[in-house]
Amino acid sequence: MLRDVHEVLGWVVVVANAVAGLFALAAWRWRALRGRALWVGVAAAQATVALQVVLGVLLVTVGGLEQPDIHVFYGFVALITVALMYAYRDLWRARRWLELAYGLGGLFLMGLAIRAIVELP
Repeated sequence: MLRDVHEVLGWVVVVANAVAGLFALAAWRWRALRGRALWVGVAAAQATVALQVVLGVLLVTVGGLEQPDIHVFYGFVALITVALMYAYRDLWRARRWLELAYGLGGLFLMGLAIRAIVELP
């Protein structure tokens, strides 16, 4: 059951971060798109990453599921990426790169999630 949720949520992570990344890039280009909806979407997409990592850790520790080390690595890199994006937000805002950085970061998270899915047995 938990493994099925983890598998489906992996694709949710891919789609959510792709949409949020593209939305942020569009907002970087067109000011009218900047607003609360953008940041709610980005936060929701990044929350899926955190939830996915928590589920993965539960599957390995409680469920005893064996995963390739590279799959686990991609999950933790994604979580660290979310943390670093949050840590650098003030610098990027000051340089007017905030939407650009979050757009590229969202697409990077999408790519990590795809790579993690591809590495599954």
